[in-house]
Amino acid sequence: MNKLALLQRIKHIYENNENITEYLRKVSNEESNSWEDILISYDFQAGSYVDNYYENKEIIDDYCSEIGEVVNRLELDQANNYLICEAGVGEATTLTNVSKVISDKFIKYGFDLSWSRIAVANKFVKEQGINDINLVVGDLFNAPYLDDSFDIVYTSHTIEPNGGREEEALKQLYRITRQYLILLEPSYELASEEGKNRMVKHGYIRNLYSKAQELGLEILEYRLFDVITNPLNPTALMVIKKPQSTDRIVKDPLCCPVTKSPICKKVTASGEVFFSERSLLSYPVIDSIPCLLPQNAIVTTKFSNLIHSS
Repeated sequence: MNKLALLQRIKHIYENNENITEYLRKVSNEESNSWEDILISYDFQAGSYVDNYYENKEIIDDYCSEIGEVVNRLELDQANNYLICEAGVGEATTLTNVSKVISDKFIKYGFDLSWSRIAVANKFVKEQGINDINLVVGDLFNAPYLDDSFDIVYTSHTIEPNGGREEEALKQLYRITRQYLILLEPSYELASEEGKNRMVKHGYIRNLYSKAQELGLEILEYRLFDVITNPLNPTALMVIKKPQSTDRIVKDPLCCPVTKSPICKKVTASGEVFFSERSLLSYPVIDSIPCLLPQNAIVTTKFSNLIHSS
């Protein structure tokens, strides 16, 4: 089933405040949310998180401040600059406010599955007077970044809707992490019975902590987070330390999401595009937003021969 062909029907569902992912699971007879379910749901919701931020600014600011304090407590290598990335950045309401608390030494990155959310995020970031956040469209399970790119990677209810894919998510996030992985995700084992039933109903993750243990990751901390915005969906904090296998500092972390090979921006007569010499794949840029999903890849074996770029 091509769920993208159902967008007009889903638009009606969204306008009637019905649950999009629940509908998509039913029509496809699936128990878990697929990447299409999550993409379609979040893309329709674009703008709602910024609205929610302004409606609940005080508690969200507290939440972001606590994340910033967690970051500030970590012992990082001595360096002139650090790279931090929010995986599943959404509309950047969290990253923007975390950036106000952490050191100016951090170069900030974020990616999200939804182009519309990144477009909203870019607008929100500018409204907040911040100019140094680098945002792209990317998939949690095929992150468009080189290995060991970021000193710190963190999530904020990003893995949440991907029930059954906890191990995949951990492996991918760990891959792009250089020093610390901070997970702020719902905790099934620490939730009430009502909360657990809700997580099952929505196809949320339930085994993140146990999978991290099974993978042998070094878990420094695991507890309920100090600020919980929804008691039925309690946020747990997990801090994972990664042994450093390299002293290499990544200056340009973007890569081809298919081959994980380096990628660079090319300026052509018709606009910008990202191209990988090694994979021979190109990726479009829409309104200055790089679209780096594997599904966005265009086979361009003759790019260097036929396209004049700079």
